[in-house]
Amino acid sequence: MPILVITGTGTEVGKTVVTAAVAATALAAGRSVAVLKAAQTGVGPDEPGDALEAARLAGPVTVAEIARFPEPLAPATAARRAGLPPVRPEDVAETAAKLATEHDLVLVEGAGGLLVRFDAAGGTLADVAGLLEAPVLLVATAGLGTLNVTELTARELAARGIALAGVVIGSWPTDPDLACRCNLADLPDVAGAPLLGAVPAGAAALPPAAFRAAAPGWLAPGLDGTWDAAEFRARQAPGAVGGGRATAPSAPGSGS
Repeated sequence: MPILVITGTGTEVGKTVVTAAVAATALAAGRSVAVLKAAQTGVGPDEPGDALEAARLAGPVTVAEIARFPEPLAPATAARRAGLPPVRPEDVAETAAKLATEHDLVLVEGAGGLLVRFDAAGGTLADVAGLLEAPVLLVATAGLGTLNVTELTARELAARGIALAGVVIGSWPTDPDLACRCNLADLPDVAGAPLLGAVPAGAAALPPAAFRAAAPGWLAPGLDGTWDAAEFRARQAPGAVGGGRATAPSAPGSGS
């Protein structure tokens, strides 16, 4: 899996912190990693973007960015309002392919969800994954409402013939409610793909050294980690002794 495209079920679901966790875990396994942000919005020219945040948490990764736009909007809208050239899927794919010749793993992080538009022609992260023939990792929320958007994203990927590597919960709460705990069983069912991890809420607030040490425990072996979905689900199941508490290290604040 030299290239992995990371998308979410929407904005603020934890894509960047999951990207960092995947990168940190791959680094711990001895792999070289690059993080490519397809389109960065909502930051100024000299401000750190999502790729740099992933590097801060994960460690020594190569950071790349196709374009950035100052307003926190969909990339196509942000580019139009800024009077700047938009991002094209072909540009993202070309950069990712080049990075893949120099690294063991390239993580391509999108903006928002799978079909957020990059340009006026309707190019999206799904088009990038199609051009690269790369699998997609879907970052989902834990609670009520996540099943619908997860299934819609999975269906779109399937219709395009793009492999869904699995689902990672981007922010697992310290005190999960009934919906969160039931979704551990329902998410892989509606996605038609395995649950590959659960990153604790507040993970981005951990010191980088602590983040890197803990990251493999948040991700399944398919992502080089040690997290066991069945064991986690059993402990969090409604009525389970000790259920309702997060089992991975947590920290104050929320993931990005």
